[in-house]
Amino acid sequence: MSKLQAKEYQTFEQIKRVDENENEFWYARELAPVLEYVQWRNFQKVIDRAMLACKNSGFNIADHFPDVRKMVEMPSKPRKDGVIFGFAEVSKTKKIVDYKLSRYACYLIVQNGDPRKEIIATGQTYFAIQTRRAEVADYFNQLDEANKRLVIRGDIKQWNQMLAEAARIAGVISEEEFAAFQNSGYMGLYGGETVADIHRRKNLNSKEKILDFMNSQELIANLFRISLAEEKIRKDNIQGADEANAAHNEVGQEVRNTIARVGGILPENQPTPTKSIAEVQREQLNRLKNEKNLMLDE
Repeated sequence: MSKLQAKEYQTFEQIKRVDENENEFWYARELAPVLEYVQWRNFQKVIDRAMLACKNSGFNIADHFPDVRKMVEMPSKPRKDGVIFGFAEVSKTKKIVDYKLSRYACYLIVQNGDPRKEIIATGQTYFAIQTRRAEVADYFNQLDEANKRLVIRGDIKQWNQMLAEAARIAGVISEEEFAAFQNSGYMGLYGGETVADIHRRKNLNSKEKILDFMNSQELIANLFRISLAEEKIRKDNIQGADEANAAHNEVGQEVRNTIARVGGILPENQPTPTKSIAEVQREQLNRLKNEKNLMLDE
């Protein structure tokens, strides 16, 4: 993503609002100038095309384009005062139409906007990403705890590989250095606990991995730590094992502070699941194998 795109993405974020039900929405009157529409009547035409697309897609227009009436103050005009024969300013208000746009409505609007505008292309990407994120979040929230653990554990495996590569480039080379690097992150997130400390607290045997005995919330905290640490080391071009350890520890502490600030349960206080990720995975595979007409390779 270019710096220009990042700035424009931030503009869309700045005008985003959240209602009492935690639903995101954008006001059309605020979106229009961002998309470089100076005259409302021209933007209204884009909205009309987006509404038609919404209807043709089988969705209820009122759910995504509810209109709201606003009172705005018109420019003041002088009037002749018949009593004192002077001029006084009079302000008038006017009722205008606005729309409380859903994320999907905004996506349809940029899809139907002027393709010659660079900001329209940026908006198409932004709202496509936002819509996809919402779809993924909705799907994830419908999963039970066991499946949430499987999904997040899979993400952590991928991000851990990326973090290990970022650490290697930074200068974390030997096994001893990498073990110290991993401990630094855990100590930041777990208030000073090392990998060995967490292992003992969870009463695991020597072959069991601590990540396989975390619930979904504890896994999410660690995924946040890992992904942010990878980004910081890479973007800040950190060099040296000690510097990488310090960065990993700092990120872990920041994630911990965020959890505490919002009143969440700190990772060391999360309950330890009785079943490992491996056990959950075996149960899921056995369930699939027992379903009718389903063939799985061994």
